[in-house]
Amino acid sequence: MSAEPRVPLQGFVEYPPEDMKARVTAFSENLRRRRTVRDFADRPVDRAIAEQAILAAGSAPSGANHQPWHFAVLTDADRRRRLREAAEAEERAFYAGKASDEWLEALAPLGTDANKPFLEHAPVLIAVFAQKRGGERAGQSKKNYYINESVGIACGFLLAALHEAGLVTLTHTPNPMRFLNEVCERPLDEKPYMLIVGGYPADDATVPEHALIKKSLSDITSWL
Repeated sequence: MSAEPRVPLQGFVEYPPEDMKARVTAFSENLRRRRTVRDFADRPVDRAIAEQAILAAGSAPSGANHQPWHFAVLTDADRRRRLREAAEAEERAFYAGKASDEWLEALAPLGTDANKPFLEHAPVLIAVFAQKRGGERAGQSKKNYYINESVGIACGFLLAALHEAGLVTLTHTPNPMRFLNEVCERPLDEKPYMLIVGGYPADDATVPEHALIKKSLSDITSWL
């Protein structure tokens, strides 16, 4: 197999060490302000903001650079209504017996339930799909690799980009999510991965005190 052509690295910017520390500290502090919000204001978000956030997500690393993701942005009111109805049906089943007692106990401090009004009312609603086949260019049908890892990283990029723009976010993963293929008109060989909700917080928005608990650096790090 012949070697693929290589090109010089472009776009890298090196900063003095003191600037590096300041930049990463500012970035860390900004992300640590991020909270999952379920109370959204009735304020529109410019489409260009969502597009730039998706472009940021699309720059995530992926297996073989196949970029095995698709982002379906739901704006149609009827489509959103159908999505909410299907999601809430799954959530009712979850809280009524599908979930174990241990799982429900873990969720209790967050105060979640089967009602998901944000699926209709939040200004930004993005359904993320994982693709089994694709490639580095649109229209290809190669086997994709490290799909879950790649799409998970892309979702992280998307959440960070929306937060950086000044929006609050929420991740939602009803199980199963196959209804999303129909609602979003996506092929059945694509796996619904996550719903990402974004917008401005309502004036009376709250977050659970439980969500403020974050492990310390020493709890999550080991230097070997």
